[in-house]
Amino acid sequence: MTEWPEGWQSALKPLAGQPFMSKLVGYLASEQKSKKTIYPEPKNIFRALREVDLPEVKVVILGQDPYHGPGQAIGLSFAVPNQLMPKPPSLRNIFKELADDLKVEIPKGESDLSGWVSQGVLLLNTVLTVEAEKPLSHRDRGWEQFTDAVIRVLNDRERPLVFVLWGSHAQKFKQQLDSKRHTIIEAPHPSPLSAYRGFFGSKPFSKVNEALKAQKNPPIQWQKVSI
Repeated sequence: MTEWPEGWQSALKPLAGQPFMSKLVGYLASEQKSKKTIYPEPKNIFRALREVDLPEVKVVILGQDPYHGPGQAIGLSFAVPNQLMPKPPSLRNIFKELADDLKVEIPKGESDLSGWVSQGVLLLNTVLTVEAEKPLSHRDRGWEQFTDAVIRVLNDRERPLVFVLWGSHAQKFKQQLDSKRHTIIEAPHPSPLSAYRGFFGSKPFSKVNEALKAQKNPPIQWQKVSI
């Protein structure tokens, strides 16, 4: 937690002594000791919180768990390294909808989403680690309790936020959010299995910017994918 910026450190300090955190840390240590490959690499597990401090968050995009293939996960939901080719299908669909929504070109090589993060977009997975080639392998190990706490902190923040919930997993968190204060934008998941069931055409990027304008916040320059 010492690597987190001041806002998150202060807000999440009570978690340090919780039994579930001790169990989670012990579980991750045992997984690594057993020579299993875990993604993302340790320095990037809490990257989402490290790069956008609590007072700077304007938009929250919830993901499920990290990509489980080699060289993909970088600690930000949906993001992958710029040099990775090909891009994951869900991210390609996100970019396709971005281009259609805002009438801009589809990003080509850029995919680390650092440009979004630098503008206050928190790219948070609800499970922050995964074993290689085993999606959801670290589910129900304590991460959900941790990210529940993060979402509570965000929900309790006085200044309003925009929450983007893609797919049924993310939409389960809607009941924890104060929809009178925050804006909640929902759509099917951008994966190939569901993108054509309503993600395409949902115009999430323009909707977020409309909400930010109503909140008297500057819009996100979504076409700025990387710094």
